[in-house]
Amino acid sequence: MSSRDLLSPTSDTKHFVVQAYEGHPTFSCAKCSAVIALQDELISKAFSGRDGRGYLMQSATNVKMGRKEDRALMTGVHTVADVFCLGCNDRVGWYYHKAADHAQKYKEGKYLLEREKLIKENAWVLDEEPPLSEDQ
Repeated sequence: MSSRDLLSPTSDTKHFVVQAYEGHPTFSCAKCSAVIALQDELISKAFSGRDGRGYLMQSATNVKMGRKEDRALMTGVHTVADVFCLGCNDRVGWYYHKAADHAQKYKEGKYLLEREKLIKENAWVLDEEPPLSEDQ
C-alpha cells in the first residue's frame, strides 16, 4: 500500500488518531470525537463553509487532505484541499493552499473547519467540594 493510498479520504486511518491536548479546550469531530484542533488556534468565527458557518484555524490535527483544486469561494478563487477526519473519514472542512487575490493571502496555510462538523470541548473541571468542618 502506497502512502497516497494510506491517506486517501476513503482509507481506514482510525489507528492513526492521536490522543493529545488533554485538559485543553479543543474542537473534536462530531462524528467520532477525534480531536481536530485546539481552541487556542482559532483565528476567526466569521467564515462560511459548505454547510454553514466555519472557523478559520491556524492548525489542525488528526486530519488528512484530499486533492488540491481551484475553488470559487465567496471571497474569490482559492486553491484548496478538502480536509477529512483521520478517525472516521468525514469531511470537516478545507485547507487553503493559495489565494489568487492579494487581500486574501492571509488565509494561505490555514484551515477552514465547519462548525457543524465539530464539537466544542471546553475541558472544564469542577472544583472538589471543600471538606465539611466539624461544626456543620
